[in-house]
Amino acid sequence: MWTVVYIASNRAQAEMYKNVLCTEGVLANIRPAGLVSAMGDGLYEILVLESEANEAHSILCQHAIR
Repeated sequence: MWTVVYIASNRAQAEMYKNVLCTEGVLANIRPAGLVSAMGDGLYEILVLESEANEAHSILCQHAIR
């Protein structure tokens, strides 16, 4: 089952965090959270498998500190 681990403020940020997770070996996906404009503005959910949620959260926290 997929679990939301972060909500990004735009598509570019969501793609960046998805790539960070994938580089670390965590399967990740993104999806719009509500209405999104044609330019990709709007909120996006970053999802991972439920079994990898704790690891993904840790990776995102470490990335934010850098």
